[in-house]
Amino acid sequence: MSSEGAPELSFIRPDWPAPSNIYALCTTRLGGISEHPWGSLNLGEHVGDEPAHVQENRLRLARACGLPKAAFRWLNQVHGTGVVRFPQNQRAAIPEADASFTHRVGQACTILTADCLPVILCDQKGTTVAAAHAGWRSLCFGVLENLVARMGLPGNTLMAWFGPAIGPQVFEVGPEVRVAFVERNPEADVAFSSIGAREGRYMADIYRLARQRLESLGVHQIYGGNFCTVTDSQHFYSYRRDGQTGRMATVIWKT
Repeated sequence: MSSEGAPELSFIRPDWPAPSNIYALCTTRLGGISEHPWGSLNLGEHVGDEPAHVQENRLRLARACGLPKAAFRWLNQVHGTGVVRFPQNQRAAIPEADASFTHRVGQACTILTADCLPVILCDQKGTTVAAAHAGWRSLCFGVLENLVARMGLPGNTLMAWFGPAIGPQVFEVGPEVRVAFVERNPEADVAFSSIGAREGRYMADIYRLARQRLESLGVHQIYGGNFCTVTDSQHFYSYRRDGQTGRMATVIWKT
Protein backbone atom coordinates (compact mmCIF):
# COMPACT_ATOMS: atom_id res chain seq x y z
CA MET A 1 0.00 0.00 0.00
CA SER A 2 1.55 3.25 -1.12
CA SER A 3 2.19 6.27 1.11
CA GLU A 4 2.56 8.60 -1.86
CA GLY A 5 0.62 11.82 -1.46
CA ALA A 6 -0.31 10.99 2.14
CA PRO A 7 -0.59 13.76 4.75
CA GLU A 8 2.48 14.23 6.92
CA LEU A 9 2.56 12.18 10.07
CA SER A 10 2.03 14.40 13.10
CA PHE A 11 3.76 13.78 16.41
CA ILE A 12 4.92 15.39 19.65
CA ARG A 13 8.55 15.43 20.69
CA PRO A 14 9.16 15.54 24.45
CA ASP A 15 10.52 18.81 25.78
CA TRP A 16 13.01 17.41 28.27
CA PRO A 17 16.80 17.48 28.77
CA ALA A 18 17.43 13.88 27.71
CA PRO A 19 20.96 12.88 26.62
CA SER A 20 21.73 13.33 22.93
CA ASN A 21 21.53 9.59 22.23
CA ILE A 22 17.94 9.35 23.49
CA TYR A 23 15.07 9.77 21.05
CA ALA A 24 11.36 9.80 21.78
CA LEU A 25 8.04 10.85 20.30
CA CYS A 26 4.31 10.50 20.75
CA THR A 27 2.06 10.23 17.74
CA THR A 28 -1.20 12.09 17.30
CA ARG A 29 -4.18 10.79 15.35
CA LEU A 30 -3.02 12.58 12.17
CA GLY A 31 -1.10 11.25 9.19
CA GLY A 32 -2.40 7.72 8.63
CA ILE A 33 -4.85 5.88 6.40
CA SER A 34 -7.38 4.46 8.87
CA GLU A 35 -10.99 5.42 8.26
CA HIS A 36 -13.73 6.49 10.70
CA PRO A 37 -13.93 5.84 13.62
CA TRP A 38 -10.19 5.13 13.72
CA GLY A 39 -9.12 8.03 11.51
CA SER A 40 -6.37 8.32 10.74
CA LEU A 41 -3.10 7.16 12.34
CA ASN A 42 -4.44 4.31 14.43
CA LEU A 43 -1.59 2.10 15.65
CA GLY A 44 -3.61 -0.39 17.71
CA GLU A 45 -4.25 -3.86 16.31
CA HIS A 46 -6.91 -4.70 18.90
CA VAL A 47 -9.55 -2.02 18.25
CA GLY A 48 -11.35 -3.39 15.17
CA ASP A 49 -9.49 -1.45 12.48
CA GLU A 50 -8.48 -3.02 9.17
CA PRO A 51 -5.21 -4.91 9.83
CA ALA A 52 -3.68 -3.63 6.58
CA HIS A 53 -4.37 -0.05 7.65
CA VAL A 54 -2.71 -0.60 11.02
CA GLN A 55 0.35 -2.15 9.41
CA GLU A 56 0.70 0.75 6.98
CA ASN A 57 0.35 3.21 9.85
CA ARG A 58 3.03 1.36 11.79
CA LEU A 59 5.29 1.50 8.77
CA ARG A 60 4.80 5.27 8.63
CA LEU A 61 5.68 5.49 12.30
CA ALA A 62 8.87 3.53 11.69
CA ARG A 63 9.85 5.82 8.84
CA ALA A 64 9.20 8.91 10.96
CA CYS A 65 11.48 7.48 13.66
CA GLY A 66 14.14 6.41 11.18
CA LEU A 67 13.89 2.86 12.51
CA PRO A 68 13.09 -0.51 10.96
CA LYS A 69 9.57 -1.69 11.70
CA ALA A 70 11.04 -4.65 13.59
CA ALA A 71 12.67 -2.29 16.11
CA PHE A 72 9.36 -1.55 17.85
CA ARG A 73 8.71 -3.53 21.00
CA TRP A 74 4.93 -3.76 21.41
CA LEU A 75 3.13 -5.04 24.48
CA ASN A 76 -0.18 -6.75 25.10
CA GLN A 77 -1.30 -4.16 27.64
CA VAL A 78 -3.67 -5.45 30.33
CA HIS A 79 -3.94 -2.55 32.83
CA GLY A 80 -1.63 -4.40 35.17
CA THR A 81 1.81 -3.84 36.68
CA GLY A 82 3.96 -6.29 34.73
CA VAL A 83 7.33 -5.14 33.36
CA VAL A 84 9.31 -6.64 30.48
CA ARG A 85 12.99 -6.23 29.70
CA PHE A 86 13.83 -6.17 26.00
CA PRO A 87 15.19 -7.80 23.95
CA GLN A 88 13.35 -11.06 24.41
CA ASN A 89 13.42 -14.14 22.24
CA GLN A 90 12.35 -12.81 18.83
CA ARG A 91 10.12 -15.85 18.34
CA ALA A 92 8.27 -15.28 21.60
CA ALA A 93 4.71 -14.00 21.63
CA ILE A 94 4.08 -10.32 22.31
CA PRO A 95 4.47 -10.13 26.10
CA GLU A 96 1.56 -9.36 28.40
CA ALA A 97 2.76 -6.36 30.39
CA ASP A 98 2.23 -2.64 30.89
CA ALA A 99 5.81 -1.41 30.97
CA SER A 100 9.11 -2.19 29.30
CA PHE A 101 12.73 -1.13 29.41
CA THR A 102 15.97 -1.84 27.59
CA HIS A 103 19.68 -1.15 27.75
CA ARG A 104 20.11 -2.03 24.07
CA VAL A 105 20.56 0.32 21.14
CA GLY A 106 17.75 0.31 18.57
CA GLN A 107 15.08 -1.28 20.78
CA ALA A 108 12.05 1.03 20.73
CA CYS A 109 9.94 0.64 23.87
CA THR A 110 6.40 1.43 22.73
CA ILE A 111 3.13 2.12 24.58
CA LEU A 112 -0.37 2.50 23.09
CA THR A 113 -2.89 4.86 24.70
CA ALA A 114 -6.19 6.68 24.18
CA ASP A 115 -6.72 8.41 27.59
CA CYS A 116 -4.38 6.40 29.83
CA LEU A 117 -1.12 8.10 30.72
CA PRO A 118 2.01 7.18 28.75
CA VAL A 119 5.19 7.66 30.80
CA ILE A 120 8.69 7.42 29.35
CA LEU A 121 11.92 7.43 31.34
CA CYS A 122 15.64 7.50 30.74
CA ASP A 123 18.72 8.00 32.86
CA GLN A 124 21.04 11.01 32.76
CA LYS A 125 23.83 8.99 31.12
CA GLY A 126 21.60 7.63 28.37
CA THR A 127 22.18 3.97 29.23
CA THR A 128 18.56 2.88 29.70
CA VAL A 129 15.15 3.77 28.28
CA ALA A 130 11.71 2.73 29.50
CA ALA A 131 8.00 3.23 28.82
CA ALA A 132 4.90 2.60 30.92
CA HIS A 133 1.17 2.42 30.26
CA ALA A 134 -0.10 4.18 33.38
CA GLY A 135 -3.87 4.01 33.33
CA TRP A 136 -5.35 4.50 36.78
CA ARG A 137 -5.33 0.80 37.67
CA SER A 138 -1.72 0.23 36.62
CA LEU A 139 -0.64 3.47 38.26
CA CYS A 140 -2.48 2.78 41.50
CA PHE A 141 -1.18 -0.75 41.93
CA GLY A 142 2.46 -0.01 41.19
CA VAL A 143 3.49 -0.15 37.54
CA LEU A 144 5.89 2.80 37.94
CA GLU A 145 7.38 1.39 41.13
CA ASN A 146 7.90 -1.97 39.43
CA LEU A 147 9.45 -0.37 36.37
CA VAL A 148 11.93 1.78 38.29
CA ALA A 149 12.88 -1.21 40.45
CA ARG A 150 13.51 -3.38 37.38
CA MET A 151 15.58 -0.65 35.71
CA GLY A 152 17.97 -0.93 38.65
CA LEU A 153 18.97 2.73 38.69
CA PRO A 154 18.63 5.29 41.51
CA GLY A 155 15.59 7.53 41.10
CA ASN A 156 17.71 10.67 41.27
CA THR A 157 19.51 9.59 38.09
CA LEU A 158 16.26 9.28 36.10
CA MET A 159 14.04 11.72 34.24
CA ALA A 160 10.46 11.20 33.05
CA TRP A 161 8.08 12.69 30.51
CA PHE A 162 4.29 12.45 30.57
CA GLY A 163 2.54 12.13 27.22
CA PRO A 164 -1.08 12.97 26.36
CA ALA A 165 -3.71 11.64 28.78
CA ILE A 166 -7.17 12.47 30.04
CA GLY A 167 -7.07 15.86 31.77
CA PRO A 168 -8.06 16.63 35.38
CA GLN A 169 -11.09 18.71 34.35
CA VAL A 170 -12.80 15.73 32.67
CA PHE A 171 -11.49 12.59 34.40
CA GLU A 172 -14.47 11.75 36.58
CA VAL A 173 -14.08 8.64 38.71
CA GLY A 174 -16.02 6.80 41.37
CA PRO A 175 -15.18 6.93 45.08
CA GLU A 176 -13.53 3.50 44.88
CA VAL A 177 -10.75 4.95 42.71
CA ARG A 178 -9.97 7.65 45.24
CA VAL A 179 -10.03 5.13 48.08
CA ALA A 180 -7.64 2.79 46.22
CA PHE A 181 -5.07 5.56 45.76
CA VAL A 182 -5.41 7.10 49.21
CA GLU A 183 -5.07 3.72 50.93
CA ARG A 184 -1.67 3.36 49.28
CA ASN A 185 -0.62 6.99 49.64
CA PRO A 186 -2.59 9.43 51.84
CA GLU A 187 -1.08 12.37 49.91
CA ALA A 188 -3.02 11.22 46.84
CA ASP A 189 -6.09 12.88 48.33
CA VAL A 190 -5.01 16.26 46.88
CA ALA A 191 -5.28 14.82 43.36
CA PHE A 192 -9.05 14.35 43.72
CA SER A 193 -11.68 17.09 43.70
CA SER A 194 -15.45 17.06 43.92
CA ILE A 195 -15.64 20.32 41.93
CA GLY A 196 -17.26 19.64 38.57
CA ALA A 197 -18.04 16.02 39.39
CA ARG A 198 -21.42 14.43 39.89
CA GLU A 199 -22.58 13.83 43.45
CA GLY A 200 -20.48 11.22 45.20
CA ARG A 201 -17.84 11.21 42.49
CA TYR A 202 -14.51 12.97 41.93
CA MET A 203 -12.36 14.56 39.28
CA ALA A 204 -8.94 12.88 39.28
CA ASP A 205 -5.63 14.37 38.18
CA ILE A 206 -3.72 11.40 36.77
CA TYR A 207 -0.71 13.59 36.01
CA ARG A 208 -0.45 14.62 39.65
CA LEU A 209 -0.93 11.06 40.86
CA ALA A 210 1.88 9.83 38.60
CA ARG A 211 4.14 12.69 39.69
CA GLN A 212 3.57 11.74 43.34
CA ARG A 213 4.54 8.13 42.66
CA LEU A 214 7.70 9.08 40.79
CA GLU A 215 8.76 11.63 43.38
CA SER A 216 8.36 9.00 46.10
CA LEU A 217 10.93 6.97 44.13
CA GLY A 218 13.37 9.87 44.01
CA VAL A 219 12.53 10.87 40.44
CA HIS A 220 12.19 14.66 40.48
CA GLN A 221 13.03 15.54 36.88
CA ILE A 222 9.51 15.22 35.49
CA TYR A 223 8.29 16.93 32.32
CA GLY A 224 5.17 17.06 30.14
CA GLY A 225 1.67 16.58 31.48
CA ASN A 226 0.10 19.52 29.64
CA PHE A 227 -2.34 17.68 27.39
CA CYS A 228 -5.94 16.45 27.46
CA THR A 229 -6.92 13.66 25.11
CA VAL A 230 -10.64 14.12 25.73
CA THR A 231 -10.96 17.82 24.94
CA ASP A 232 -8.56 17.86 21.95
CA SER A 233 -10.43 15.73 19.43
CA GLN A 234 -8.42 17.13 16.51
CA HIS A 235 -5.13 15.66 17.67
CA PHE A 236 -5.87 12.82 20.09
CA TYR A 237 -7.82 9.61 20.35
CA SER A 238 -10.01 9.28 23.44
CA TYR A 239 -11.76 6.11 24.48
CA ARG A 240 -13.82 7.98 27.07
CA ARG A 241 -15.01 10.51 24.50
CA ASP A 242 -15.59 8.21 21.51
CA GLY A 243 -15.78 4.61 22.67
CA GLN A 244 -14.56 2.78 19.59
CA THR A 245 -11.47 4.65 18.49
CA GLY A 246 -7.80 4.33 17.63
CA ARG A 247 -4.63 4.31 19.68
CA MET A 248 -1.61 6.62 19.75
CA ALA A 249 1.93 5.38 20.32
CA THR A 250 4.56 6.78 22.65
CA VAL A 251 8.02 5.53 21.73
CA ILE A 252 11.50 5.84 23.24
CA TRP A 253 14.81 4.41 22.05
CA LYS A 254 18.57 4.97 22.29
CA THR A 255 21.32 5.10 19.69
